[in-house]
Amino acid sequence: MLRIGEKIVNRQKIHQTIDSILEMRCNGLSQIEVAQQIGVDRTFISRLETLGEIRKGGRIAIIGFPIKNCDEIYAVARQEGIDFCLVLSEQERWDFVQTKSGIELFNTIVDMCANVRKHDIVIIIGSNMRIKLIEALIDKPVISVQIGESPIEEDKYVDPEDIRNLVRQLRF
Repeated sequence: MLRIGEKIVNRQKIHQTIDSILEMRCNGLSQIEVAQQIGVDRTFISRLETLGEIRKGGRIAIIGFPIKNCDEIYAVARQEGIDFCLVLSEQERWDFVQTKSGIELFNTIVDMCANVRKHDIVIIIGSNMRIKLIEALIDKPVISVQIGESPIEEDKYVDPEDIRNLVRQLRF
């Protein structure tokens, strides 16, 4: 609870209401529909969305391996509002393959391809051969960040600011 002049304000109620507004908007309700349900002006919904906006535009996915600094790339992806991010070190890539049966691996890859195909822009970080392979699997143009010639057998450092700048240039 907060005291603002003569008013007592419930901070938790504000957070719950904002969470409800955003959830309804994510579920496809219009600003007007949400405003009517919550009991506020539509302009409040618009201003709330503008206040929290990270970027405009279509859905962006990032796929990359073998990456030395995966945590930094994931952090950039979160900060820039990337919709899907999968970056793996060489060890994580091998673990991913070796911990699944053949059919599990196949189904996982097919599911991931279907998911990535829903995105408007796909950024691929990898070797020249892997970039071409992933582009063929998802059957759409990609933006490539080549980190070496195939085969790459050790983790490569990827400058997080280069990825951030690339993502910011893609706003549409």
